[in-house]
Amino acid sequence: MGVPDQEPVDGVDVDWGTARAANLANWDDRVPLHVEAYGLTAFLEDPRHLSTVVSKDLPVLEKHLPPGGLAGLDVCHLQCHIGTDTVSLARAGARVVGVDFSAPALREAARLAGSLGIDAEWVHGDVLEARALVDTTLGPERTFDVVYTSIGTIGWLDDLGAWARQIAELLRPGGVFYIRDGHPMLGTIDEARAEPVARYRYFSDGRALQWDEAATYIGDGTVTATRTYEWAHPISEVVTVLLDAGLTIEAMHEGRTLPWRFAERMIELPDGDFAWPGAEADIVPCTFTIVARRPV
Repeated sequence: MGVPDQEPVDGVDVDWGTARAANLANWDDRVPLHVEAYGLTAFLEDPRHLSTVVSKDLPVLEKHLPPGGLAGLDVCHLQCHIGTDTVSLARAGARVVGVDFSAPALREAARLAGSLGIDAEWVHGDVLEARALVDTTLGPERTFDVVYTSIGTIGWLDDLGAWARQIAELLRPGGVFYIRDGHPMLGTIDEARAEPVARYRYFSDGRALQWDEAATYIGDGTVTATRTYEWAHPISEVVTVLLDAGLTIEAMHEGRTLPWRFAERMIELPDGDFAWPGAEADIVPCTFTIVARRPV
């Protein structure tokens, strides 16, 4: 994330509409910066190129899919941003639908897919209303073999119960949900310190953490809409809302690397991911992964 321009404010009581509007403005501003920084030319130059995120996710996800992997499966990618992971899922054989609340991001995603000859569909709106949005945009009969989200997603949402219900309603019976995201323990760490020290809340009380930061997690550019709001979601909450939505948990993993530099002292690995230096890699988890299934 980098060091914020102003000290973050924890325990902010903010309504969802206000927080959503601020976050949307910030993510709209990120689009041209990320189009520049995400290395889109690699997709054009190499027809086998996949995003780093999907390259890491596929070996885990495919253990829970039929022998052909994603080939021929319908995949709904929630919070897809500019579509680099979405087109990567398509290159792995899936028929893809991307959902995102940023219209500029979806325009860039559609442009990227078109330039690659990928027949993707795009749904504009909040992930917390994904089932209704898919109904309106694509038709009420559309369901999916896989619902996918990765990475840096659920911290932007205040109501994980609603999120989990969308996932369950989008999945076909027997369908798989996959998430890899930043570990909530990582979210407690003071990114500016020279050693891993917890600063922020691990447990959620419904209040937000308010940030004011011009930089994004990648590239050198800055945004104008600097204010954002995030929510803490402990692992127990993520698991519980998925179970409450009727899904069964098939696997859970915790990881030691991230696809962005959370703190300046993190080291870059040969594959482009980042890790804590030395023994710190065994102290603070970077990601968690959950695979869940809708019962038949």
